[in-house]
Formats: sequence, structure tokens, C-alpha cells
Amino acid sequence: MSQSSRRWTVYGRSSKRRRRPTKSATAMTEGKMGKSLKKILKKVVAKEAHEQLAISDAKLGGVIKEKLNLSCVHSPAVAELMRGIRTQMEALITGLPPREISAMSLGLAHSLSRYKLKFSPDKVDTMIVQAISLLDDLDKELNNYIMRCREWYGWHFPEVGKIITDNLAYCKSVRKIGARTNVATTDLSEHLPEEVEAEVKLAAEISMGTEVSEEDIGNIMHLCDQVIDITEYRTQLYDYLKNRMMAIAPNLTVMVGELVGARLISHAGSLLNLAKHPASTVQILGAEKALFRALKTRRDTPKYGLIYHASLVGQTSAKNKGKISRMLAAKASLAIRYDALGEDTNAEMGVENRAKLEARLRHLEEKGIRRISGTGKAMAKSDKYQHKSDVKVYDPSGDSTLPSVSKKRKFEEVEEEEVATPVTVKTKKPKKEPVEEPEASTAAGETPKKKKKKSKKAEAMDVEEEEVPVSPTEESSKKKKKKKKVKEEEGE
Repeated sequence: MSQSSRRWTVYGRSSKRRRRPTKSATAMTEGKMGKSLKKILKKVVAKEAHEQLAISDAKLGGVIKEKLNLSCVHSPAVAELMRGIRTQMEALITGLPPREISAMSLGLAHSLSRYKLKFSPDKVDTMIVQAISLLDDLDKELNNYIMRCREWYGWHFPEVGKIITDNLAYCKSVRKIGARTNVATTDLSEHLPEEVEAEVKLAAEISMGTEVSEEDIGNIMHLCDQVIDITEYRTQLYDYLKNRMMAIAPNLTVMVGELVGARLISHAGSLLNLAKHPASTVQILGAEKALFRALKTRRDTPKYGLIYHASLVGQTSAKNKGKISRMLAAKASLAIRYDALGEDTNAEMGVENRAKLEARLRHLEEKGIRRISGTGKAMAKSDKYQHKSDVKVYDPSGDSTLPSVSKKRKFEEVEEEEVATPVTVKTKKPKKEPVEEPEASTAAGETPKKKKKKSKKAEAMDVEEEEVPVSPTEESSKKKKKKKKVKEEEGE
């Protein structure tokens, strides 16, 4: 056998080994001691080694210590030692070419990483991500198709579009009717109630639609078939999505519903990535654009994202939506972590937390109603009644609409008032001279009291003003003189 054929056989064996990881390697990744490792430790280590055993995995060291009573060491120094052994593997192991060692290590790495994934068809959240994306695409396509069908068939029979509001019933009815002239002979009781069927037949007799060819009717009916098929597939896909969500994330499904839970998982990428997010991120997941816009403009950040479409948030009033969305996000994040990392597959935790949230919601709603009517819990307090008797007198001023005093008074009345009111002019009193005290008091031996000099302000206050009456004729003459002076100054 040539050298090339020998190499081929070696590579073939190594590829087969790469496909099937050994039991000992998989046991070591789980922290267990396999049969081959147990034999080596019993034969070699137990007889020759009297010191501690260096272990790269602490869990595996605990198992070895329990079963073989060997003291094991796990430290950063041991990790550096293991790294040096891995880098110098080619020099330590003789008789193997470097190509074979690299191929063997690559195959072992692939097999171990595949084993670590623990592939389980019941726990694949990728199917949920694809299903919810397809469901959204189907909704968009259905909307476009139904709009096109209504507009297209509306040229021929426009009245039926307003009579039949349900899209699926509309497409089924159009598929069965075909041309407008066939309405009288077709039976639509399978798809429509009796009253609607009677309206459709009556509208067909007085329809204002245009005539179309058979080829046009055939294309419209083909489009109706597409709409009916897509609608049926959508219902089937929705049932599939509900089953997958209850299998993968039952607690999250109970908390927020199938569609919202699937959209949260799809937005995060996987259930494990969603479990790493905190409750505040789960609350605004899906509103990233609004969040960054609010941070940039320094305004209020959004209170909810995809979680807004949950039933608990939808049934609350606008005032309490922020509170409920915050509480729902906190409980939903716990449910997500329980679903992603827990071993149980029941939904007891989700049901319990949902009941708490519903009780809290009722409390908030009732609290708002109590505040409107009063204090709610406290009894209504009323003041003591005191009888007050007030005697009211009739006011006759409202009987007549004429004013009691005329606005324009006569000139004579004004003159009489001027004569009646005397004008007072203020005159200053002369200052009082100080009176000298008799000398007898000084002669008697009494000490004379010092007189305080009055200040200028006190003197000004002492001056009293006397009121002297002035006749109105003198006042009028003074006014005339002032007017003449003003006129002369203006003339100059």
C-alpha cells in the first residue's frame, strides 16, 4: 500500500471519529468521570502519585475526590499550566504529524460543541421566530389581496362591498356568485345570513356597476381563491404558533399572550437572549426609535413597546397604562427566565403572577373611581345645621327702567352747588413768643429748669392753619384773571 493510500485511510478514520464523540469526552464536559478516566486514575495515579492532582474543571475534581479519595487542585496557576500543555501538544506527543493533530482537535471541538447545544426539537425557539415573521407577512399580503379584490370586483358590482363587511365571507360569496346576473339563482346561505343575502339580491337588481367579460370574472375568482387559501393557512399557522409557545414558554404565554410573547422572542433573537434582558428593557422592547428620539430631544421616554398589545395593558384606562406595563414587564421577565433556564414545563408561576396583576389592576381602577366621588374609605362629613333668619327688604329700584338721576344736569344747578360750597384757604398762624418766667422763683433758691430748644420741625408742627372763608365772587374773578393772562401769553 502506498503512502498516499495510508494517509487516506488515516484521514477517513479521523473523520469517522469526528462524527462520533467519545463517551469519556462527553462525560468530562458534564463534570462526570468516564470509564477510561477511572481506569487511568486507578492504575497510574493511585499507585504513583502521592501529591495533589491538578484539575482544570472544579466539578470534575469534586467527583474524583469523592470516588477515589484523591486531593485535587483547581487554581489560576493550573489553568495556565493547561494552556501551556495545549499549545505545546505537538512537541509533547511524539509519532503524530501536526496535520493529524489539528484534524483530530477540530473534529473533537465540533462534536463537543454540538453535544453542548443539547439539541431538542421541543425547545427550539427558532421555529417561533420564523412562524411569527411569516404570520406578519401573511397579514400584509392578505390585506393587499383583499383590497385589490374589492376594488376590482367593485367595478362590476359595487353595492356588495358595503353590504358584506367580512373579508373572508366577501371572497367566498364573490367566488360563488361570479357575474352579477347569477345572484338571483345562487344560494348564499352557507356564507351569509338570510337578511344579508336578501340585501345582496335586491342590490343586484338595481346595481350601477359596469359590464365585464368572462375573462375578467375568471381572474377575480382566481384572486378570491388565493385569499381563501391564505386565510386558511394563516389560521393553521396561528394554531401551530400557539402550540409551540405553550411548549417552549408557557409562563410567558399566560402572562402576555401567544402573539406578544412570540414577538418579544423574535425581537430579542431567541428566548435565552430575551432572558438576559432586564425588566425595564422588556417593557420598552420594540420602541427603540421613540426611546432614542426622546433621549436626544430630552423629553419623556416611552412607557411601553411591544408589551402594549398585551390584554392586561389593553383593558386598563389611559391613566394606569404606564403602571400596569411596568408591573407586567417585571413579572414577564421572571416568567421568561423561568421558561428559559428552569427544568419544569408547567405554567403555574405564570397563572399565579397573572392573578396578582389582575387584582392589582382592579385595585387601581377602583381607587380612581373612589377619588372621583370623595375620600372613599372615610365617611362623608357634614356641617351642623344652624337656622339663620334674614329679613329681606323689597328694593323698588328695579321697577323702573329710567335712571333716577339724569346724567346731564342744568347749568343753574351747577351754579347753586358752587355757591353753597364755601372754598377754604389755609393761612399760617404767627409764631408764639416765649414768655419769660419771673425772677422770684430764682430768688427763692429754686434751680431754674433748662428749656429745651425746639427744633425747626417742631416749630413747623406748632404752626396751626386757620380756615378763612372766601366768597365765590372773589374766586370767579381770580379765575377770569388767570384766563386772560393765558390768552395774552398765547397771543404773544
